[in-house]
Amino acid sequence: MTKALQEVLARAATWPEWAQEDLAELAREIDRELQAGTYQTTREELAKLDAERAAAERGESARDEAAEAAFAKLFRA
Repeated sequence: MTKALQEVLARAATWPEWAQEDLAELAREIDRELQAGTYQTTREELAKLDAERAAAERGESARDEAAEAAFAKLFRA
């Protein structure tokens, strides 16, 4: 496990339950796509997701069109 992942998981333990559930769902989706060989994301999408996470940590909503698009790609039904 990377140090960056260890650090974010340690911080995530202090997040509100809804934010922890969001992170868990994101991880499950990435896992499903990795297992299926279909996972692809861009650095830009990851940056938008990081901004969304940081906003959630501050209790804000930072969702803009780019963040929504990134979530839609990662959480497609």
